[in-house]
Amino acid sequence: MVDLEKMPDAAPPGKSAGQGEPVRRSDAEGCLAVAIRIPVRVVVLVLVVPVRMVWDALVVAGRFLRDAVLRPVGRALAWLGRAVFVWPLVGLWRYVLVPLAKGVGWLGHVLLVVPAAWLYRWVLTPVGYALAWFFTRVGAVLAAIGRGLYAGLAWLGRYLAVVPAVWLYRWVLAPVGHALAWCGRQVARGVGLVVTGVGFVLYWTVRVLLVLPALAVWRWVLAPVGRFLAVVGREVADALGHAWRIAGHLSLVVGRFLGTVLRWTVAEPARWVYRSVLTPVGHAVRDTVLRPLAEAGRGAGRAARQ
Repeated sequence: MVDLEKMPDAAPPGKSAGQGEPVRRSDAEGCLAVAIRIPVRVVVLVLVVPVRMVWDALVVAGRFLRDAVLRPVGRALAWLGRAVFVWPLVGLWRYVLVPLAKGVGWLGHVLLVVPAAWLYRWVLTPVGYALAWFFTRVGAVLAAIGRGLYAGLAWLGRYLAVVPAVWLYRWVLAPVGHALAWCGRQVARGVGLVVTGVGFVLYWTVRVLLVLPALAVWRWVLAPVGRFLAVVGREVADALGHAWRIAGHLSLVVGRFLGTVLRWTVAEPARWVYRSVLTPVGHAVRDTVLRPLAEAGRGAGRAARQ
C-alpha cells in the first residue's frame, strides 16, 4: 500500500518544535500537499476508473476485430490485388515489353549506332585532326602578337598611370588622410564620453523604475504563487497515476471474470460438442463414405490410364 501522508521531519537535537522557530518553506509545502492529496486522489479515482475500463474494453474489441475480420479481409484483398494487377502486369512486362524493347534496341543499334560509329571514325576524326593542327598554328601566331602588345601597353601604363598615382598618394592623399583620421579620433572620443554619460543615467533610471519593482513582484508575489501551483500540479499528477494503475487492476479483474464466464458458458460447451459429437461423426463419414469414394476414383483413374 502507498502511504498517503508524508512523515513529519524530525526536529534537530537540542531544539523542540514549540520554541517559536519559524516554519520552514519545505514544511509549509509538505502540509499543503498532505491537505490536498487525499481529496484529489479520491475524486480522480472516481473519474478515471470508468474511463480505464471503457479503454480496456475498446482494446479487447479492437484486437478481436483485427484478428477475426481485418486480417482475413486484408489477405483476401492482397491475393485479389495480385491476381488482378500484379500477375497481368508481370506477364505484360515479361512477354510483351521486354521482347519489344530488345527488338527496338537491336534495330536502333543497326540503324543508328553503326552508321554513327562509321561516320565518326572515317569522317569526323580526320577533319578534327586537320582543324586542330590549323588552329594550333594560328594560335601560336596570335599568342606572339598578344605578348608584344601586352609588353608595350604595360610600359605605357607604368609611366603614364602608375608613377603619377604613386606620387599623388605619397605627397597629397597620405598627409590629408592622416589629418582627417586625427580629427575623427578626437570627435569619436568626445562622442564616446557623451554616450557613456547618457548610458550611465539611463542605466540607473531603468534600474530604479523597472528592474527593482519587477524583482520585488517576482520575489514576493510570483514565486510564492508558482510554488503553490507546483505543489497542486504535482499532487494532481500523482493522483492521476495512482488512479490509472488502480483502474487497470480493476479492469484486469473484470476482464478475467468475463473471460471465465465466457469460457464456461461458450468455449467449454463448444469444445465438448466438437470433441464428443462432431469428431466421431466426421471420422465415421471419412471412413464409410470419403475413403471408399477416393479408392473407387483412384481405381477408375488407373483403369483409364491402362
